[in-house]
Amino acid sequence: MANDLPQSSPPGARAPGQETPQNGSNVVLDDTGIRRALTRIAHEIVERNEDLSRLYLVAVPNGGVPLARQLAENLSAIADEEVTVGILDTTLYRDDLIVRGERPRLRRTEMPSVVDERVVVLVDDVASTGRTIRAAMDALMDFGRPTSVQVVALVDRGHRELPIKIDYVGKNIPTRTEDLVRLQGESGDLEGPLRVVVLPGGQEESA
Repeated sequence: MANDLPQSSPPGARAPGQETPQNGSNVVLDDTGIRRALTRIAHEIVERNEDLSRLYLVAVPNGGVPLARQLAENLSAIADEEVTVGILDTTLYRDDLIVRGERPRLRRTEMPSVVDERVVVLVDDVASTGRTIRAAMDALMDFGRPTSVQVVALVDRGHRELPIKIDYVGKNIPTRTEDLVRLQGESGDLEGPLRVVVLPGGQEESA
């Protein structure tokens, strides 16, 4: 009969389900965990919104793009409803670039239609200070007047500087302000299986 006493783990052993850190990073969500979180969030969106035909998923690049597309697939599978997906660059609407002396690096915007009378769900990978979401809301107004705006973040790491509410959260992760939190792809820039990593002591762009 097996020994039922708890076995102590050797020093440095990882707990079940915890990914092995690489280059000092800690994987806090693997691809399976991300997919489970997005499935749960899709169900929460369905429960909260009666008329899914009015939904408009708007991804904040770059990390929000694959997440919004997966959410759209999940919503279609759950409710048999095709959901519009757009991509909205927030760079020129950030209020902290001049202060930090950075030259803006523009990203793509692909908005297939206006947002008038739509329920817009902004989708981002990592939420922190709230400045990216605030910038996305400002940019959104150039495409019309939505009925309401909801926010999805795969990871909420805290450190809010603005009173921004995240409506749907995949995972809350306590971090230090100097830590880096990133959505990465295993086979390129957000390609292949995804994971969220924390790199201690980095200098992160406020999100």
